[in-house]
Amino acid sequence: MSRGIGFMLISTAAFSLMQLCVKFLTHLPTHELILFRSAISLVLSLGYLIPKGINPLGNNRKFLLLRGIFGVTALSLFFITLQKLPLASAVTVQYLSPVFTAIIAIFLLGERMKKIQWLFFGLAFLGVALLKGFDERIPLLYLGLGLLSAFFAGAAYNCIRMVKDTDHPLVVVFYFPMVATPIMLVLSYFEWITPVGWDWAWILLLGVFTQIGQVFMTKALQAEKANLVASLKYLGSVYALGFGYFIFGETYDWISIVGILLILSGVVLNVLVKEKPHSPKANET
Repeated sequence: MSRGIGFMLISTAAFSLMQLCVKFLTHLPTHELILFRSAISLVLSLGYLIPKGINPLGNNRKFLLLRGIFGVTALSLFFITLQKLPLASAVTVQYLSPVFTAIIAIFLLGERMKKIQWLFFGLAFLGVALLKGFDERIPLLYLGLGLLSAFFAGAAYNCIRMVKDTDHPLVVVFYFPMVATPIMLVLSYFEWITPVGWDWAWILLLGVFTQIGQVFMTKALQAEKANLVASLKYLGSVYALGFGYFIFGETYDWISIVGILLILSGVVLNVLVKEKPHSPKANET
């Protein structure tokens, strides 16, 4: 297994725990959660970059800024769906982002994919569709917001790939809170609810898990092709199903089980195809 794949597995687990924290904070406004999350990430990032003598503003500032804007947009929409939809449904809709990542990478990064990989993506996509099913608890509005979140996430991942040779991973991470903090501070001013009790513990964990997820996702996208590591995000749907079942009492029928198997099959087969070494003859060609 490559380092990029290992990094993405850690990132996916951390982001799943972050989503769990958001689900426990549904009584707080979305922009307030993002403000806390961004403030924690801002402090952690600067606390590393400044002592190391690394310029937080980086080098490829155009794509770093775009990464921040796309990332903030994607996360804002995702947090809304997390608070308004069942956990598994919100996560599975947002995890369509690898499809958008792969498509955007073809045009932006010139990455190529084997035809068979589209079949594997199709299997994973079908798995996501089965997990979502025909849930009447999902209004068309929030389904649309989830799809938009996935699109902007895919755009952000490709921007990260664009700066892989020019900027430190934590510089890339820093641009998210740098963009998000002032925006969410203004929005929170008009609608503020003071956290109480255990809210503060969940908020702290929200920031920590997000930082871990962001750092390892950035390392993964800079170490491996975008369409490969982004496909591993589908595993987050499995985490969401587990959390939903054991913590929130969400139940799933046989169609959901089939969806899990299709997602895992699509991810594993895609990894195996990308990891398969080329023959000398193929390399010469």
